[in-house]
Amino acid sequence: MKKSFSYKWFIPLYILLLLDFSLIANIYWLNLNCFYIKYPALFVFLFLTYLIKTRCLVTKNRRLKRCFSGVVILAVFEISVFISAIYHIVLAFMTVPHNWTVLLWSALWCILFEAVFFWCGIIIVYLNSVQLGIKIRVIGVICGMIPIANQIVLHRIIKTVFKEVIFETEKERINSERKEENLCRTKYPILFVHGVFFRDSKYLNYWGRIPKELVANGATVYYGNHQSAASIVDSAAELTERIKFITKDTGCEKVNIIAHSKGGLDCRYAIAKLGAAPYVASLTTINTPHRGCIFADYLLTKIPVSVKNKVASVYNSTLKNLGDSNPDFLAAVNDLTAPTCIALDREMTCPEDIYCQSVGSRLDKATGGKLPLNFTYHLVKYFDGPNDGLVGESSFAWGENFTLLTPDHKRGISHADMIDLNRENIEGFDVREFYVDLVNALKNRGL
Repeated sequence: MKKSFSYKWFIPLYILLLLDFSLIANIYWLNLNCFYIKYPALFVFLFLTYLIKTRCLVTKNRRLKRCFSGVVILAVFEISVFISAIYHIVLAFMTVPHNWTVLLWSALWCILFEAVFFWCGIIIVYLNSVQLGIKIRVIGVICGMIPIANQIVLHRIIKTVFKEVIFETEKERINSERKEENLCRTKYPILFVHGVFFRDSKYLNYWGRIPKELVANGATVYYGNHQSAASIVDSAAELTERIKFITKDTGCEKVNIIAHSKGGLDCRYAIAKLGAAPYVASLTTINTPHRGCIFADYLLTKIPVSVKNKVASVYNSTLKNLGDSNPDFLAAVNDLTAPTCIALDREMTCPEDIYCQSVGSRLDKATGGKLPLNFTYHLVKYFDGPNDGLVGESSFAWGENFTLLTPDHKRGISHADMIDLNRENIEGFDVREFYVDLVNALKNRGL
């Protein structure tokens, strides 16, 4: 991969060097007896780290370049703060009480320069990093003015963004090296089907970074484009028409479906009951409640009817304004109860010529999931046992092949993690690579 280099980065370096020389000239003009070494050394360090970046960070991704530049600036700030503290302690013993103005001038210039470095670096990483997330950003703001705590948080920010740059750069390199292999170029295109309470959006993809990763490896991708909330029967009818349209419009004959959560139940019904089977080569369900959620039964029993109707009314009217033709909140929720799903599971048999498989995951602790899954985890655990924050582990298995993902670390994998909803790089589980392997396996089956 060709190395990238931009001379525009030298402009701010030259400006800062001129400011530094100006400072030294002022000290000399004021006849201040000060052996000034910090800032020339600081800029030499910054210049060297820039050269390292241009030769080591091999990427065409501008966002990653900006993230790395921000990390470099913050690292310079972190190191220089420590050096500055030592320097001014020594300077205090050398000048006070004989000439306190030396210490004052040095301290003022130090604060100015450090502030420039810090704010440049922190703004860059806040605007460009994906992995910092809302939590770390908020903690950074809260702890910004608290001594010691701010340095601890700053170190965490630097570490998080640096790991993001390294991870994403490595993924870019791997995809570049294997591009010609077309690992995900299946015989039939991939149809992604979302779960309940979400829509397929061009600007905020339900499947996170997964589709882009598959396309980079040769896949052709489509989306269900069905309503966010409807009964299984109604959603299945929409998906049946969508599948027929794709096959007719493209001449692909069939599709490989990857469906998440309730989307798996919708697709099973479309195949078993509504005539979609001849147009489907495979169905892979992801964290689908094939035997329902006992937790959903409990909520529907305990919540007053007036409250349920009010929530449903607000949801339905809102989603109509967003493009759904006939959203039905209560029908969608009622179809996820255990009795309904168990009954449908017995009825919805899959034709022998369609490859059927399922995938599930498990959270190891509540804090592993983002809001609201970190809240619902314990409630679902009480009713359904081990779960992904929303669906019990016992409800996942279906088809001729079942995969349960339980990585060897304390966090676990949530219902949302399985579709990369939060765009989070999880230690021990590369969700994008998981889907590359999954689609590559379909390709190897001739699908």
